[in-house]
Amino acid sequence: MRIRVLGQHVPVSLGVLALIEGALAFLALYGAVLIRFETPLSHLSNLERELGPLWPRALVFAAVVVICLLAFGLYSARQRAQIGGVIVRVLAALAVTSGAVAAVFYLFPGLHLWRGVLALAVVLVVAGVLASRAAFERTVDQDIFKRRVVVYGAGAAAAAIARLRRATDRRAFTVAGFVESPGEETTVPAERLLDPAGDLCGLCERLDVNEVVVAMDDRRRGFPIRDLLECRLAGIDVTELVTFLERETGRVQVDVLNPSWMIFGQGFRRDPLRLLTSRTFDVLASVAVLLVAAPLMLLTVIAIKLEDGWRAPAIYSQERVGLHGRIFKVLKFRSMRRDAELNGAQWAERKDPRITRVGSAIRKLRVDELPQVFNVLRGQMSFVGPRPERPEFVAQLSEKIPYYVQRLSVKPGITGWAQLCYPYGSSEQDALEKLQYDLYYIKNSNLLFDLAILVQTAEVVLLGKGAR
Repeated sequence: MRIRVLGQHVPVSLGVLALIEGALAFLALYGAVLIRFETPLSHLSNLERELGPLWPRALVFAAVVVICLLAFGLYSARQRAQIGGVIVRVLAALAVTSGAVAAVFYLFPGLHLWRGVLALAVVLVVAGVLASRAAFERTVDQDIFKRRVVVYGAGAAAAAIARLRRATDRRAFTVAGFVESPGEETTVPAERLLDPAGDLCGLCERLDVNEVVVAMDDRRRGFPIRDLLECRLAGIDVTELVTFLERETGRVQVDVLNPSWMIFGQGFRRDPLRLLTSRTFDVLASVAVLLVAAPLMLLTVIAIKLEDGWRAPAIYSQERVGLHGRIFKVLKFRSMRRDAELNGAQWAERKDPRITRVGSAIRKLRVDELPQVFNVLRGQMSFVGPRPERPEFVAQLSEKIPYYVQRLSVKPGITGWAQLCYPYGSSEQDALEKLQYDLYYIKNSNLLFDLAILVQTAEVVLLGKGAR
């Protein structure tokens, strides 16, 4: 099962985990106070009269802990790190928590927290989170958190569900079986087929099914209106294939997409309020980044010139395609040799020999993208959106990939949903995969989703994910 949070479809199991760990962080602060001041639990009320109420401090502490764990990908359905990687992320997230909490309490003195208490609380949270993660790994695959699904259809469209191989895509559901649709060629293995015996609703009730996914190759042939209506009235959800795959995988599957789904479906909102909030957010975030990152940007300029000479340009501008196909010059710190494209535009490669030593470092930390805040201030880009591509690549990909031009319906971004979900792409197949995540973002775009993407971008920057 999944719940919708900040524009994302999150497995219920991860939502439960976040609530548990938030509660553990809340209690950890109380425990740290009791340990630090050597006070038994029975005398807690007396201690609060002396120190002030603890619950606002515990609430702030718990919120910061959960946000930092989110920022390091620990509530991501796409997280595939092994136990060692999880431990590293937990420790890094709680190290950041210490600094963030100290900053919050400095800005709001009424919520002051003692350094000894904060250190003890962090230690307790580390133990609690690691314990909860160990328990989570033992229970997450149990059916208690999964929806049971019957797929109506067994042809090429239904095979899109059968082809889902990643555990993260199948975390929230289990397929009870497939029901053949009249007049379509069956591609699903025979052992996975079900016989409804003329009663689809009865079959679902016998198998304790929560949802029917309609995955017919051709709905004009024998569409089971009466059967699906009976299921719906019996409390069984009925979902079309594209919507189901969007919810479960966090992307819009282009190979099963049809224009009517985009035309009549929810999402793809571009109302004036959304545009105003987006632009306000972009301006405020750009100013904040410039204020914080100015020293780092200056050091980057010096490093580039020390490596390539003081006359070498530190900033590189390149034509990219923006909103509605308009061409603009994107700004980046130069990370390649000045003669990198003497032979014309080309995809970046893994361990690309054109990348300089300074360029390799700033690419891993995404520092090379910082000058794009000026593109954001100019209104050419947003902080969050599909990455802008070069005109040569857009022309090429638009001819070969359906719906590719639809990504030009929003401003390109410095970071985006595709950058969180898919590694650096340098081929047409990579472009297709990233397009599916971009379409998901465009459909579900809102301010809170943008904030969630920015928070999760911390994992990409700090851990160097997908850098090339």
